[in-house]
Amino acid sequence: MPARTQLRVGRLTRAHGLKGAIKVELYTDDPERRFTPGARFVLQVPTSSKWHGKTLELLELRVYNGTPVAFFAGVTDRTEAESLVKAVLWIDQDPTEVSTEPDAWYVHQLAGLEVWRDGARIGRVVRVDPMPAQDMLIIDIDGTEAMVPFVKAIVPEVDLRAGRIVITPPPGLLEELDAPDDEPEAAHADETDASATADASGGDAFVDAEPTQAEPTQAEPTQADGDDRA
Repeated sequence: MPARTQLRVGRLTRAHGLKGAIKVELYTDDPERRFTPGARFVLQVPTSSKWHGKTLELLELRVYNGTPVAFFAGVTDRTEAESLVKAVLWIDQDPTEVSTEPDAWYVHQLAGLEVWRDGARIGRVVRVDPMPAQDMLIIDIDGTEAMVPFVKAIVPEVDLRAGRIVITPPPGLLEELDAPDDEPEAAHADETDASATADASGGDAFVDAEPTQAEPTQAEPTQADGDDRA
């Protein structure tokens, strides 16, 4: 059977009141569609959690003072609600579903795309990290990860059929990756601290085997659809 695609749509942040309600940080621009009564969410929690491997059924989503608050089946008191804090909510994506927004893509569509600049391939997208101002494309360039803001001025072209994106980064954004290492200063005769040149790059690569997909993300500096649209 084809691999299942899941979309990240929210995160449970803290218990609300005494009857099992939980505040939700939404990762979707379309909560009316994702958070309908009866919607069932796969939970991303530590393996030590009592909720590991379980799902939650939504009873109702309300808004209190501008904050979404969810009520789930079987979560009837504050203690149960607190046991779900920090859980990430995922849903199975309908394979026939497409984004209806212009210049919007699902995150899993972006991961793996080749990155081109000035007519040459320079790397590939390994993942998309959501940030407060805009999403960031994490690009592998010769084994080093670089962050590129996913805004139209810097990423003018996304071609899913060709499997590539085109970037036009401003001066200085990627140049440091090509800069030669600085010569050691003469004043530092004691070279015992080899850790000074340790590689600070890192980050988890995009993995498709676990529920790590997220919904469309837009190439503009706006809040990502955490069902995550970039």
